[in-house]
Amino acid sequence: MGFFSKPEQIILKEASDARAYLERLEKLLPQTSGELNTKLQKEIAITKAGIAGEDNIVFELKNSGIDMVVLHDIYIEMENGLSAQIDFIVVTAKLIYVIECKNLFGNIEINNSGAFIRTFEYGGKRVKEGIYSPITQNERHLTVLNQCRVENAGAFMGLLKQWGTKTFYKPLVVLANPKTIVNDRYAKKEIKEQVIRADQLVATIKRMNAESKEPSSSLKQMQQVAQRLLDMNMESKKDYFAKFDLLAQEAYLEKKKDKEQETEKIKSKQEELRCPKCGAELVLRTAQKGPNVGKQFYGCKAFPKCKYIRNMEA
Repeated sequence: MGFFSKPEQIILKEASDARAYLERLEKLLPQTSGELNTKLQKEIAITKAGIAGEDNIVFELKNSGIDMVVLHDIYIEMENGLSAQIDFIVVTAKLIYVIECKNLFGNIEINNSGAFIRTFEYGGKRVKEGIYSPITQNERHLTVLNQCRVENAGAFMGLLKQWGTKTFYKPLVVLANPKTIVNDRYAKKEIKEQVIRADQLVATIKRMNAESKEPSSSLKQMQQVAQRLLDMNMESKKDYFAKFDLLAQEAYLEKKKDKEQETEKIKSKQEELRCPKCGAELVLRTAQKGPNVGKQFYGCKAFPKCKYIRNMEA
């Protein structure tokens, strides 16, 4: 937990799971090969991209010059099983921003139906694919947060009185890769307003706060609201380590399979080095005389009782 002031950007909670997960993946990588190694390399690249993207957002928030309280990497689970894994909750004097961070490789197109389509170069080819809508993700987050308010109405009521009639949450999708180009020409206005680049984040928060007619809250009130949200965070969260356990199990099974295959090869080789006449072991020897002097061959260990010979070419 770190605190920053002058100006007042208070970080009540910072993320750590992704870095711990990455460290485990990197330690596991040398123990793998083949398809699993490729899968791990891809997972490491995705995790690094996610960390870099969120670091970009943290940098922008810390240098915003706006009074705010930031919660990073929050997991909330309701009694009905509905849950939300939220990248950032940013409490400002006017509004609370729920931020979904995406550090995507390639460019993003948002069509008139709200679908997100990613285009990127891979293996010398241009690839176009649909991705799960981060707008939909944020809608689910808002559903959980609003339900949270209902379930914790008693705790929130005092804060609501201080905050007047505030509209609690404003969703934003932040594309953290500075190279990403967003084509939202045909997207609906409400979607355009939610999807921004990381370098637009601070300006967007300032603009939305300036446009809001809500009364301003004090930093103390902002901290109280943020702390109430933080109290609902569950530490046993994300599927990071469950996913790691699956990958580690795959690595174990792969290693076990490789060992079994190696054992079979040795066994097979041992069977090959048995004399077909008497069953004794074949040993590597070098001809000491005759036309083949100096050449190696396999001879029966039972020699001279058994005179079986296998040339190296056999």
